Amino acid sequence: MRTVRRLLYRDILSSFALVMAGFLALFFFLDFIDDLDRFQRLGLGLGLAVWSSVLKLPGRFYELMPIAVLIGTIFSMARLAQSSEFTILRTGGLGPQRALGLLSVMALGFAVLAFVVGDFVNPWADRQAQLLKSTASGGVTNAQGAWMKDRIGDFNYAVHVGRARSNGTMEDVLVFEFDSKGAMATRLTAKSATVDATGRWQMNDVRLTQWSRVATPLSQPAANAPQPKDPAAAQDKLSENPAIHEILLPRFDWQSQLPAGVVSAAVQPTWNMSTLELYRYTRHLSSQEQSSAQPEIQFWRKAFYPFACMVMVALALPFAYLHFRSGGISVKVFGGIMLGISFVVLNAITGHLGLLRDWTPWLVASAPSLLYLGISMAAFYWLVRYR
Repeated sequence: MRTVRRLLYRDILSSFALVMAGFLALFFFLDFIDDLDRFQRLGLGLGLAVWSSVLKLPGRFYELMPIAVLIGTIFSMARLAQSSEFTILRTGGLGPQRALGLLSVMALGFAVLAFVVGDFVNPWADRQAQLLKSTASGGVTNAQGAWMKDRIGDFNYAVHVGRARSNGTMEDVLVFEFDSKGAMATRLTAKSATVDATGRWQMNDVRLTQWSRVATPLSQPAANAPQPKDPAAAQDKLSENPAIHEILLPRFDWQSQLPAGVVSAAVQPTWNMSTLELYRYTRHLSSQEQSSAQPEIQFWRKAFYPFACMVMVALALPFAYLHFRSGGISVKVFGGIMLGISFVVLNAITGHLGLLRDWTPWLVASAPSLLYLGISMAAFYWLVRYR
């Protein structure tokens, strides 16, 4: 059985590697042409364009993995069936259950590989790619502005980040503080800010405006904040309305419940986040009574994505039990590939429909995989039983 396992695994892995190499070469060329044009407009060299395209390869690998697994496994199974090698293996004692068990182990390996690439390699490569692009464009990333909510005791907060830089610095930060009655108590504007993993915000060039003399979680630390060297800038500036109290500070620290991971998730695309980061982000949105449908669907799709590789292997298994005649292998392999593409399309459609119809997120993410797994197992049973 060790020899059979080695034969199957080596054949499937070589086919998968060949298909994936072809896909990656194609997308690398397309990305390189696009990056070369953009970097040349910025007056940068060829090497940066190549490196930018290389950093996109883990993301391409992750996106293409289910299709590459399907095509590679179908090609391997169909070739073994056409050359009668699989028939010989069946005659030698490779029963349906044992064949299913062998391919299940292979499918599990593909699922683990997809998880590692999607949760560790791709996020790191995406951060490096964003850093490279931001360096080329003057330090500003593609991160867009975002609104976030927070709650400390009886006070609610609305936080807006205008822009994010590659070094983690946020610009044009705006914080509104509301009391238990919903009235605005404090408004804070900062030219720049950084946040750590504990949720501590360090803001620079701060303008703090209070609508009440009562100390609040946002205004209370102002008394201990470092004062500017100019005494005139340190004194309170009263507007025409004596109820408004305004302070200018060079630096201000605020302890919130918005850690760096949540802020990063709010301003960056969710697809390149890890499963754990998506989970924390959805939990934060739920705790703040914000709409979490889209990131929650994305979380469950990310969690079930490795399972899609197992479904692709299951779809390919019945091809080993087909009887191919001369010229018939191409049509049947093409049909299997189209079946896999339909799975990818259905997976994308259900995600959008689930968001529009407010369906259960985990069911939206798992339904296509379970449906096609059932189809593959039914086809496998029918071929073994009646063919």
